[in-house]
Amino acid sequence: MELYNTLGQKKQEFVPYEPGKVRMYTCGPTVYHYAHIGNLRTYIMEDVLEKYLRFSGYDVKRVMNITDVGHLSSDADTGEDKMLAGAKREHKTVLEIAKFYTDAFFADCAKLNIKTPDVVEPATNCIDDFINMVSVLLEKGYAYQAGGNVYFDTSKLDSYYVFGNQTEEDLAIGVRDSVEEDENKRNKADFVLWFTKSKFEDQELKWHSPWGYGYPGWHIECSAISIKHLGEHLDIHCGGIDNAFPHHTNEIAQSEAFLGHKWCNYWFHVLHLNDARGKMSKSKGDFLTVSLLEQKGYNPLVYRMFCLQSHYRKPLTFSYDSLDNTAKAYDKLIKKIATLDNDAEVDKEQAQLYIDKFKEAMDNDLNTSLGLTAVYDVLKANINGATKRYVLSEYDKVLSLDLLSGEKQQNTESSTADAEIDALIEKRTQARKNKDWATADAIRDQLKALHIVVEDTPNGIKWRYEN
Repeated sequence: MELYNTLGQKKQEFVPYEPGKVRMYTCGPTVYHYAHIGNLRTYIMEDVLEKYLRFSGYDVKRVMNITDVGHLSSDADTGEDKMLAGAKREHKTVLEIAKFYTDAFFADCAKLNIKTPDVVEPATNCIDDFINMVSVLLEKGYAYQAGGNVYFDTSKLDSYYVFGNQTEEDLAIGVRDSVEEDENKRNKADFVLWFTKSKFEDQELKWHSPWGYGYPGWHIECSAISIKHLGEHLDIHCGGIDNAFPHHTNEIAQSEAFLGHKWCNYWFHVLHLNDARGKMSKSKGDFLTVSLLEQKGYNPLVYRMFCLQSHYRKPLTFSYDSLDNTAKAYDKLIKKIATLDNDAEVDKEQAQLYIDKFKEAMDNDLNTSLGLTAVYDVLKANINGATKRYVLSEYDKVLSLDLLSGEKQQNTESSTADAEIDALIEKRTQARKNKDWATADAIRDQLKALHIVVEDTPNGIKWRYEN
């Protein structure tokens, strides 16, 4: 399997630290608002990656944080805390906001068939871990105190811009929002590890620390949570491309300074989802959510398929016209699969040939577009229906599009129809017992119109469909 590694800016063979096992970390949501579908594109592709690693035989342990404190509104570690902003907007406490939007996030994930990671850790659970990490960085000389806050000193590193495509000007310009100058910093790229003073005194969640009463910076939490649950060596770290700088850059800086060795071998970044206005962002106030798509009549899995049609390293442009086209394709696909015969033995040898074709596509930097093409290739293949259904069920362990859901729906509809017929026959039987011949005759005519033949047998009344 080859993956594009942002750290080396090229495709590389994926080789984990420990054979057969993968330690995987995902940057989780900042739970101050609903996740928009741009956020969820990243989580869909990370979900596909995790499932494909498992499909390929790896034992995967995946960890995700929940940012419920300390994520500020600019990339210079300045501005109002996003959690506090959400609390003010909705007149709730920060913890109430965090609980509500964490639940909403995982509800959206369930609708999109995104697997919940093995470990989900809110930042507020790990304050002692953050304090320990900051303490070690101070002891090693990689951090300093200024203006009541603790900062990481980027000048102590041999190389800070490890992803190779950023400069100091990036921080001056800012990646998301406006950047305010922080006079406490020794170097422009330095970042906060722990806050205690100045404009952050209205922060609702604070903890005692060796440096005063305060709260952690945003970047420290992912490093500490990953090391806590996955150890000193991380195989693959995932996130949106907008996290590469400064968030992931800062994670690498503080983690490797803390550990004293290389921390993570592979970095997997998903590019933006754009609309007519450009990159989707919560800060714009008006953004698309899974619930909004549902209100407009879309199955959430149509959006998942929409994402899978494009490579994760390409920007994806959203429009309702494009989603409508995907909805039509998805509906036709599910109905086509539901018509496949199941009256033969699965040809395991033929099945393996098509599974290998799917793996060939996915081994090439998780090419989900070719993975979907493999689905259609199976449907066109000269193999029996049972084999096709088996292969598609294997593909769906990764794609998670509920490819065989049409068959389940047909079975459900059939069961419902059978129950309705049983009820009609029971009603006719009671009418005959009560000598209500008019009702009995009306039900008989109704059953006849449905091509139902009723027979009296020693074991009771039986019925069957008439050809």
